[in-house]
Amino acid sequence: MKQDRLISPDALRGLIMVLMAIDHAGYFIAKVHPAEYWGLALPQYSDALSFITRFLTHPCAPGFFFLMGIGMSLLAASRRRLGWSESRIHRFFLLRGLMLVGLELLVVNATWGMGLIGSRIDFQSMGPGGGGNVWVAFLVLSALGFSMIFSSLLIRSGPLLSITVGVAAILAALLILPAPEDAHVLFHPILRLILIPGQTGIMSVMYPIVPWMGVCCLGIGFGKSLLKNPQRICRYAFSSGLTALFLFVLLRGIGGFGNIHSPESGFIGFLNTTKYPPSLTFLLLMLGINLLLLALFERIGPGMRKWGKPILTFGRAALFFYVLHLYLFAFLGFAFPYGTRLPLIYPFWLLALIILYPLCRWYGNFKRQTAPDSIWRFF
Repeated sequence: MKQDRLISPDALRGLIMVLMAIDHAGYFIAKVHPAEYWGLALPQYSDALSFITRFLTHPCAPGFFFLMGIGMSLLAASRRRLGWSESRIHRFFLLRGLMLVGLELLVVNATWGMGLIGSRIDFQSMGPGGGGNVWVAFLVLSALGFSMIFSSLLIRSGPLLSITVGVAAILAALLILPAPEDAHVLFHPILRLILIPGQTGIMSVMYPIVPWMGVCCLGIGFGKSLLKNPQRICRYAFSSGLTALFLFVLLRGIGGFGNIHSPESGFIGFLNTTKYPPSLTFLLLMLGINLLLLALFERIGPGMRKWGKPILTFGRAALFFYVLHLYLFAFLGFAFPYGTRLPLIYPFWLLALIILYPLCRWYGNFKRQTAPDSIWRFF
């Protein structure tokens, strides 16, 4: 018997895509993109709108990796019901992970360079390290791809093992992170790729594999729990989200371990955490928000089919949306070579969503008509 597709992960993924587009509108149109790197001072915000614009997009990356883990568990279960062998499932994840890495390096990286054409603003890497102009950037898609490849080794394990590995990977990345005074060191590219964000020569890494793979493993464990009892998704997500937010407030208030940057005074200073690599407090706050949103979407799930179609459409064509919106913003950005005021990005953000909605709806319908082993399923 065919099982109904869960609405809440698609809805949350769609919301993440919408919020992420705000951040990229800021980069391409306003020519503004704060970065919260280890070893460097955190961005300072002159007004509440600047901070809110950045903060709204912070749940996106943790949500991407967590939902990918959930999706991997659900997809593996659905393919087993179709008679796929375990080796075939692993091969699917391997090929899809490699596709994500290749897509970023060969297709997506070009858009970030397009955002710099004609601009007077210096967008040289502000991350730790250095060594010249960046020609190869490992960003979120490559981290998702590598995380899918390595975390798929846990696809047959129980939820407890997946969650344990996820927590261990996140904590290990924090414990191994160099001291702030070593931020200028040009670490070996492999160390950059695995653990230490920043630039070494022509290569730059924002999302190292180990901590973000840890988030994916947490999602795999959560997804396996859902397979055992799908009706409890709302309870699992709500209780886990509240626990994560409580731990965030506790660790942020204490300072020290788990923060990378100690909290500063004021509301913004308390919420302004380190993303590259993700501090424990950053992940607790952002995963807590994602889990509460997941619980909310599960509670209102039936209504999403009526009034939440755009969100579901974006969520079910997420990779298609991701690539198209970058090129769309890159071309729109040519009209603002010197940037513009931050509030003006929001009308262009809405315009982009209006343009992308029918395209994503078409692609979603097309993909659903393809066979489970079709190459289009990779996208």
